[in-house]
Amino acid sequence: MRDGIRLAVDIIRPTRGGHLHQDRLPVVWAHERYHRATMINGKLRASYEWTMPLLRHGYVIAVVDARGSGASFGTQPGFYSPDETRDMYDVTEWLAAQPWSSGKIGMYGRSYLGHAQYFAAAQRPPHLKAVFPEMAVFDFYHMLSPGGVFQEYALPTWRTLTRNLDQSVTFDWFGAPFGPVAPVDGDSGTALRAAAIDAHRANWDVGDMWARVPFRDSRDSVTGTMFYRERSPSTYLAAINRSGVAIYHLTGWLDPVPRDAFLWYANLRVPQKITVGPWFHTQTTGLDNVAEHLRWYDYWLKGIDNGIMGEPPIHYGTFNAHPDSVWRSAWHWPLPNERRTRFYFGPGPTGTVASRNDGRLDRAGPASAGADSQTVDLTATLGKGNRWANGYGGPAGYPDLRTNDARGWTYTTEPLDHRVEVTGHPVVRIWASADVTDADFFVQLEEVAPSGESRFVTDAVLRASRSRPGSAPYRNFGLPYLPAATAGRVSLSDRPRELRFDLLPTSYLFRAGYRIRLTITGADRDNFPAPARAPIITIHRGPRYPSYVELPVIPDAP
Repeated sequence: MRDGIRLAVDIIRPTRGGHLHQDRLPVVWAHERYHRATMINGKLRASYEWTMPLLRHGYVIAVVDARGSGASFGTQPGFYSPDETRDMYDVTEWLAAQPWSSGKIGMYGRSYLGHAQYFAAAQRPPHLKAVFPEMAVFDFYHMLSPGGVFQEYALPTWRTLTRNLDQSVTFDWFGAPFGPVAPVDGDSGTALRAAAIDAHRANWDVGDMWARVPFRDSRDSVTGTMFYRERSPSTYLAAINRSGVAIYHLTGWLDPVPRDAFLWYANLRVPQKITVGPWFHTQTTGLDNVAEHLRWYDYWLKGIDNGIMGEPPIHYGTFNAHPDSVWRSAWHWPLPNERRTRFYFGPGPTGTVASRNDGRLDRAGPASAGADSQTVDLTATLGKGNRWANGYGGPAGYPDLRTNDARGWTYTTEPLDHRVEVTGHPVVRIWASADVTDADFFVQLEEVAPSGESRFVTDAVLRASRSRPGSAPYRNFGLPYLPAATAGRVSLSDRPRELRFDLLPTSYLFRAGYRIRLTITGADRDNFPAPARAPIITIHRGPRYPSYVELPVIPDAP
């Protein structure tokens, strides 16, 4: 690199007739945080094995261990430091200058590798032409402190993973084996690896780093830096737009950051496409992901007019849809035919008692005032296999939510007489009071089967003290924007306060005979820190305090 730090890189070139292909070919590369290649029981396991079809279609593959990780030298003062992001410029231009390179460079990768691609585009290396970020962040505050509630449990999980990787030890991670990072080639490869690993001992503890900045505008007590501004790729929107780099965004409705992919789409003016599937962070079931990468690179790196840019730019999958119509396409987002439909909180019973405060969810606004009060049940939980846990390397899969429903407030419709498609960004408005000045609210949208089983659809998190609204510094579809600034804290009291915030976007078909439910709890034991004591919270409803969930209903759903 420009400062003398050496990065470990694997380069995989295609052969023709048993010999290295001699033509200059496009290069696609990844900025790898989780080892470009690992040694397990003496055998090499490469992170790039899935890219071999690209190799056979005439691409050179390159994978670089990020500064301060793997077999690369340097240290990591938290992720995406200015030095690390500048490396992406140096690597791109170095690859473009190699004799086997056509000078057309692309990038790929998911999660950490996905975020990196936006930073790379912001560096504006002249030869970077196309990227394909998967499950990638727009604003790190949304990811690390959703709704202002710090990921105190999930982030340390990722911290443990990266610590083990940085010290190149053998360990098992949720059933997946990890081993020492592969050394680079040559007689000195093992010694270089050892020296690089020794340097990683100075890497920062990312959990401590982000815990020091509880607000979006917090300055770090050690460096004085506003980390959420410096380390969020959305800060560099203008530079990315000037880069002209073509961007294919891919995410899942059950990923931690599906909203982020749409924010990228709304705020970028470069050539772009977006695909959102009915998946978690670690899934792409039902999509030929390799084929999508190949189509994208063929168009932008080889100049093959395969029609990809003539298609509708938005491609998404819908939960519960018929197999023949799971996948839909659109030219605009939000969908132009969405009907913002409010379902108001009302008194129960609904016919199925799910909780101590089981109320009705109805399109007709309540005619009279009411309130539902209870002491927060600190044992409420969405389980350990959810979007937040999976986003940091944990398991995926929500349980039947009836048990969690019984620990909170539920508002449920009567059985639907026809199916209802919800595609877009739900928004919830809650009028709440409490016997404390601050409290956390965990909101889940669910589908309730005739059997009583309650299935997760989407959710939101909010800390009441972060709920003061503000003007978004970017296009955000008119959704509530919460600056979560140091000076903008608000307090709960015995007087009702309005809390308005959006649930993460989804595309879900609620079936006829099923019910729509909104559940509110004051804790999520397995995923977020609990309060010191259980507060008493009251949810208000009625003409003066209309609490509701607003759903983007799509008429005439296929």
